[in-house]
Amino acid sequence: MNTLPYREAFERVRAEFLERPGMRLTAKEVKRWSGVDPGVYKNVLDDLVRAKFLAVLPNGGYRRLSDTSLPASSSIGAERQNVPGGRVRRAS
Repeated sequence: MNTLPYREAFERVRAEFLERPGMRLTAKEVKRWSGVDPGVYKNVLDDLVRAKFLAVLPNGGYRRLSDTSLPASSSIGAERQNVPGGRVRRAS
């Protein structure tokens, strides 16, 4: 799929996962916060998994594939906490 709405959605979802290390979201959560057309967001998620950018969690959620060492309890609505070393961690 290479339509403008798809490309915009792809970049938006990808950017959100890049900006929030450790983020875990379900497909419904992605749909809710992204404002992406329902006919597009699932294709975007599937393509990001095929591109090995996202991984599917056992509960059906998504996380960045490179975030394998981060805790699995993060979500977009979680409160952020600063930790030593300047990293940001989300409270569970």
